[in-house]
Amino acid sequence: MSEVLFKKVDYTVNKLLEDIEIGNIGLPDIQRPFVWNKTKVRDLFDSMYRGFPIGYLLFWENGLPREHRLIGADRKQKAPVLLIVDGQQRLTSLYAVMRGKPIIDENFRTTRIRLAFHPFEQHFEVTNPAIERDPAWLADISVLWQPTTSLLTFVNKFIAQLETRRPLSDTEREQVYQAIDRVVDLQKYPLTALEVSSSVTEEQVADIFVRINSRGTPLNQADFILTLMSVFWDDGRKELEDFCRRAKTHPADGHPSPYNPYFAPAPDQLLRVSMALGFRRARLEYVYSLLRGKDLQTGEFSTERRDEQFQILR
Repeated sequence: MSEVLFKKVDYTVNKLLEDIEIGNIGLPDIQRPFVWNKTKVRDLFDSMYRGFPIGYLLFWENGLPREHRLIGADRKQKAPVLLIVDGQQRLTSLYAVMRGKPIIDENFRTTRIRLAFHPFEQHFEVTNPAIERDPAWLADISVLWQPTTSLLTFVNKFIAQLETRRPLSDTEREQVYQAIDRVVDLQKYPLTALEVSSSVTEEQVADIFVRINSRGTPLNQADFILTLMSVFWDDGRKELEDFCRRAKTHPADGHPSPYNPYFAPAPDQLLRVSMALGFRRARLEYVYSLLRGKDLQTGEFSTERRDEQFQILR
């Protein structure tokens, strides 16, 4: 029997979100264009509420040296132990809704994913103006998981709002409490991740992804490099993606810009050109290894070597 290159790890949704927040799991796509439409996010929460399975996650142990790095002005975060290979959209959806965090849409606009819940119908919907005007709907479920929310106070206020229309029976009040409790308990929903060993190469990880999820978008080497940039040079990745965003938009002030009416470059296209120029290599898998600080001759990793390679990329 061949060596098993992965292990199965059970999580709850809340544990996954905590690991994302402290940096154990890298979720770079929270700052990248979110490709799911909001109805898919609604369906994800509906499936969880009904107790349906929502699939495995696939993580990859990154094999990077374990050190801390400074993100922003005042907090330290570990370089991720696990990179997400399959499940980014599901985890981004869960993180954005349960933590109330904004995402970047396909037009590079910052937006919130706001989901509503109807306790009597036990039905989720994407929030819209009609729902916001209807007291029968909980218009934004994100509030249920905010640390400042007192659940009992919140539900009592919601019931009082319902009773401005008509009195509720004790049975109906109990139904509201139970339905909202079930929504809150989605943070305990179980998920299983397959964690692939750091000894597996980028090409093998991409092959695994395609084999277990043929409906997904195949990963390429640029995806891995962009993830590395999120970890070790996030400003550079943002500059790259901002250039591509502005290349699609005519400048309103008439000043010089990347705008091009004939060609809207994607980040991975510009990345490939940059790699060819900076590293004189056409195969991105070698560049990815270099950026991890790997000596291509000995296979050993070095933080100093990684920093040198990122300086070349800059």
